[in-house]
Amino acid sequence: MRLGIPKESVPGEHRVALVPETVGRLGDGVDVIVEAEAGEAAGYLDAAYREAGAEIGDPWSAEIVAKVATPTADEASRLRSGQVLVGFLQPLTDVEGIERLAAAGVHAFALESIPRITRAQPMDALSSQATVAGYKAALIAADRLPRFLPMLMTAAGTIPPAKVLVLGAGVAGLQAIATARRLGAVVSAFDVRPAVAEQVESLGATFLDVGVRGEETEGGYARELTPEQQAAQQAALQTHIPTFDAVITTAAIPGRAAPQLITAEAVRAMRPGSVIVDIAAETGGNCELTVPGSEIVESGVTIVGTTNLPSTMPTHASQLLSRNVASLVALFVRDGGLVLDWDDEIVSGACVTRTQVGV
Repeated sequence: MRLGIPKESVPGEHRVALVPETVGRLGDGVDVIVEAEAGEAAGYLDAAYREAGAEIGDPWSAEIVAKVATPTADEASRLRSGQVLVGFLQPLTDVEGIERLAAAGVHAFALESIPRITRAQPMDALSSQATVAGYKAALIAADRLPRFLPMLMTAAGTIPPAKVLVLGAGVAGLQAIATARRLGAVVSAFDVRPAVAEQVESLGATFLDVGVRGEETEGGYARELTPEQQAAQQAALQTHIPTFDAVITTAAIPGRAAPQLITAEAVRAMRPGSVIVDIAAETGGNCELTVPGSEIVESGVTIVGTTNLPSTMPTHASQLLSRNVASLVALFVRDGGLVLDWDDEIVSGACVTRTQVGV
């Protein structure tokens, strides 16, 4: 059975779905075909793939194709009926893309749709990439701030530490907290799920309780608040946000626009030189003034709306993603052949298009 790894064609996407070190973990009976220069942007050269046992060639001829971004129209035209596709396919938002895959007759498996169960943790690409995003967001905040993050005691006097607020204490938020703490900042965090308070405090941060409580979904995400709760949340945060030097926002709801946490008024109340890093920019942003894909300055406050943060650290983002992909592909291979067990809750749960039952 062959596994194909195409070169990503979406502008700004520097990751690759499989790195050389993972090739050998796929087991006997799986041959890997990598498109020329597929891993170059992430620091993985063709020679490294060859040394790991992969072939450089046409990945679209393989029985399974694994990539990062959802296929473009041109890429989808290269797929054939019965072929397996693995990637971030945006099943809740990219209706046209899913329809293309269905029309092509492929068995498409969305990494976003993998059930959040214990057995599927090695395949949890959302979490692995959120870890990268949270780490990078803290670095961006430190870089954009015109001041030190840690406290410094010098002959010229003492510099107090910067105060950082992280909104959302999921995987990305917790990583942002841990990184900002390592850099020496005084960190606080807010989440509508009071159950995460213990995790926040275990990292040395202060849990900010604004009196708004929300429920958690089965997948561990925060359930969307009612309009009244959202208004109360914004009002409460508005009194706290101006006291912080940097705010990192991470709140997201699968398949929905990002909840608005920071109003324009709250931004204008912040001190000049303050920074907002909006990880949720890809789905509209948690800040009312965020411009997805851009960095702007409003009333002296820098608002970073960079999208696809994991791709800005492609080496390790690809390494983590590669292990997720390899773990999922292992479910499809039996005795060197392609076998899709539709009774497996991971296989059936991650599938977003398929042809006939029993393939």
